[in-house]
Amino acid sequence: MPCARVVWRMLDNRRMPEPIASAADATPSVGFVSLGCPKALTDSELILTQLAAEGYRTSKTFAGADLVIVNTCGFIDDAVKESLDTIGEALAENGRVIVTGCLGAKAGEGGGNLVRQVHPKVLAVTGPHATQEVMDAVHTHLPKPHDPFVDLVPPQGVKLTPKHYAYLKISEGCNHRCTFCIIPSMRGDLVSRPVGDVLAEARALLHAGVRELLVVSQDTSAYGVDVKYRTGFFDGRPVKTRLTELCEQLARLAEPFGAWIRLHYVYPYPHVDELLPLMAAGRILPYLDVPFQHSHPAVLRRMKRPASGERNLERIHTWRQACPQLVLRSTFIAGFPGETEEEFAHLLDFLREAEIDRAGCFAYSPVGGAAANELPGALPTELREERRARVMAVAEAVSTQRLARRVGATLQVLVDHAPALGRKGGSGRSYADAPEIDGTVRLLPPAKASTRIQTGEFVRARVVATEGHDLIAQAL
Repeated sequence: MPCARVVWRMLDNRRMPEPIASAADATPSVGFVSLGCPKALTDSELILTQLAAEGYRTSKTFAGADLVIVNTCGFIDDAVKESLDTIGEALAENGRVIVTGCLGAKAGEGGGNLVRQVHPKVLAVTGPHATQEVMDAVHTHLPKPHDPFVDLVPPQGVKLTPKHYAYLKISEGCNHRCTFCIIPSMRGDLVSRPVGDVLAEARALLHAGVRELLVVSQDTSAYGVDVKYRTGFFDGRPVKTRLTELCEQLARLAEPFGAWIRLHYVYPYPHVDELLPLMAAGRILPYLDVPFQHSHPAVLRRMKRPASGERNLERIHTWRQACPQLVLRSTFIAGFPGETEEEFAHLLDFLREAEIDRAGCFAYSPVGGAAANELPGALPTELREERRARVMAVAEAVSTQRLARRVGATLQVLVDHAPALGRKGGSGRSYADAPEIDGTVRLLPPAKASTRIQTGEFVRARVVATEGHDLIAQAL
């Protein structure tokens, strides 16, 4: 995440699947670790689905596997270190390792492959979004089993998320060239998935019990730009390859199941305004994950950020007028090269005025190959960290104030954990909370003995208090 279904468990930031059931212990087994963002997670799901389709088992230990696949992240230095450390751990415990993902596409000193320079004993290295290349490497080093009675793969594929939510990747790559980012050099330019394929996957997931679809990509707002928004087909009906039309169709598919549609990585382009009526009507969640990164126009220009950054505050006000219940999540970078105290103060003011519900902040960190490394005005590490702490202090104050407004409100909560049918309570999330990155709703034991709280189901709950970034609620 038995019978051809993978569940995952968290080991620090690593997802490792439980074994897929097999008729014979002699079936070749593959250990798997997935690192990084939800886009990488969907790549892992594709690989695991293909492994299951061909009859391989998965092992939750390195030592118990015939080989190990590590899906890496290579965006920031900490992610690179974690990926390289995990590869080293897999080599030490198993010795037969295939590497894929963003780090696999990263060059090292002298232009050679970084992974092979650090770990020359790996069996193969591929970049991201490379299911076939990974399978070719697996076939070379661990021939696929010839058991005609292997378990069937479920129609929704193998998923590393819990059964009740799933990531739905709608495109790969990015057309932007932000100076702090090297993602396009690893994942390439924008390639939108055919709209019919996306909707078919969404329908299969919903029929399999998924109650929250999290739409992800590098730039969700740009969906269809590369194909000039051409018309595709789903169930014999024409559908334009464009975010608004995609969301309308996802909402139509989700409605019979009462399922949620949540959007991530939405750049603030003007056409995003078209989504607010869908949110106000409750057809998709009134939640936008918008990576603003900064607020000051001069910093945004140095970052080469897309869209009209100087109008972001105006756009947010427009969105909230159209949909007052809207929740905004964003990420920011503090201490970007050349950032003055005035520009930094502008960012703090923006956080307060925009009332960003959920914010994360990184101290700027040079990334090998990023254009920002050549910009003048690099700030001392101590100052970057100090500014990051100041951003988070303001962000947490704003978040706390906005959370306090929910006390007394009745919310729909998607239950993530409820042992013993929730007799002792449980935990879940409201529409304002994406899994793993936002807060949670802690559910108190039900007031009525007849009330049952079940994992993967919705429950109505009244908010009675707040606790940090989380809500405390009583199931009704």
